[in-house]
Amino acid sequence: MTTPVNARRWTNWGHNQESVAEVLTPGGIDEVAASVNQAAANGRRVKVVGSGHSFTSIAVADDQRMTVHRLNQLVAIDGPLVTVQAGMKLSALNALLAANGLALPNLGDIDEQTVAGAISTGTHGTGAGHSTLASCVEAVTMVTAAGKVERFTVDSPEFPAVRLGLGALGILVEVTLRCVPTFVLEADERPMSLADVLAGMADWIPAYDHVEFFWHPYTDRALLKRNRIAEADDRPLPRFRGWLDDDFLSNTVWEQVCRLGRRIPRTVPALNGFAARALSPRTYTGRSDQVFCSPRRVKFTEMEYEIPRAALPEVLEALPRIYDVLPFKVQFPVEVRFTGPDDIWLSHGYGRESAYVAVHQFIGAEYEPYFRAVESICEPLGGRPHWGKLHYRTAADLRPVYPKFDDFVAVRDRLDPARVFTNEYLDRVLGS
Repeated sequence: MTTPVNARRWTNWGHNQESVAEVLTPGGIDEVAASVNQAAANGRRVKVVGSGHSFTSIAVADDQRMTVHRLNQLVAIDGPLVTVQAGMKLSALNALLAANGLALPNLGDIDEQTVAGAISTGTHGTGAGHSTLASCVEAVTMVTAAGKVERFTVDSPEFPAVRLGLGALGILVEVTLRCVPTFVLEADERPMSLADVLAGMADWIPAYDHVEFFWHPYTDRALLKRNRIAEADDRPLPRFRGWLDDDFLSNTVWEQVCRLGRRIPRTVPALNGFAARALSPRTYTGRSDQVFCSPRRVKFTEMEYEIPRAALPEVLEALPRIYDVLPFKVQFPVEVRFTGPDDIWLSHGYGRESAYVAVHQFIGAEYEPYFRAVESICEPLGGRPHWGKLHYRTAADLRPVYPKFDDFVAVRDRLDPARVFTNEYLDRVLGS
């Protein structure tokens, strides 16, 4: 097939996925519908790309690539229900909500994703009382493969599928989110031994609104982060301390440490020990989204697995054995977060208390043997891979761990029988 004149190369944030495809840049819902109608009539495919923060090939287009960055406006605010166009970034949404006395009840630590991309891949934060960001969705407006603009609400039979649809069911153009009044978090962050962190988890998870930790490979050191809702923002982080910790040390210095470790692998255990010792405790208050989200300029590749919470010790005990046999060193900390159950069909946390284990490698460093080894530990435990993070699963072995998998596929068959919105990744994880 001849490459179209307006074909452009696209690379994701982690620089591990790319494609060359014809680019569509609609400026409104009618233009989205017209493009889909034309594609369907010509037997073509359309794949929407958001901010490119997925490490899987979920957003890789093999025919037409649509960007919805021009669909980024506020549609309506009706009490706690906020409707925005689906191409709005989370960073812009957070600012918009704060200006109107509102907030999302939970967030991950990166706010560069589009709203559509975040809910469609299962983006999540941490907290036993929370699940994926998609759990905040009250309604969506979507352009289906028939070129129709349809609104799906909690009363729609397809709603448990379209809330977290992997981009397989249609093109989201508007999303209605149930928000909460603006709130302040008290953040307590402190280095501890991994043993002490694990010993306290049973108490901290129910006592705090949000709990997570980072463990440095080849060391016994971890960073524990606990957040709880506070009455007032009366202990803000001093500006210099915030710059020093979150900008200079966590980005500028950390990138140079990673570059050194990639160039001289034998230094990695010592560098990880140095990084762990450089951490110091801090307690502060701040607006919720500003506590949840941090700048992330050091690029990496990532795999994240959801597992039943009770299985976490088994996974953590297996990781040092993996490190002992890998043909390379692991620099990035292991991130562990916790969520509660939800009823969204393809949510990683569907129906159970979850622990999430995320493993990373610095950009340009080898990762596949590491990620495959972690997957081999998590899969037999009933683990579910994050849809936007690297994994090697297929529809055949994902079906048993998602009780509503076939229900989702049935909705896909109904809404996109000709597979206008599919790509290689969706064929692999959902079947063709």
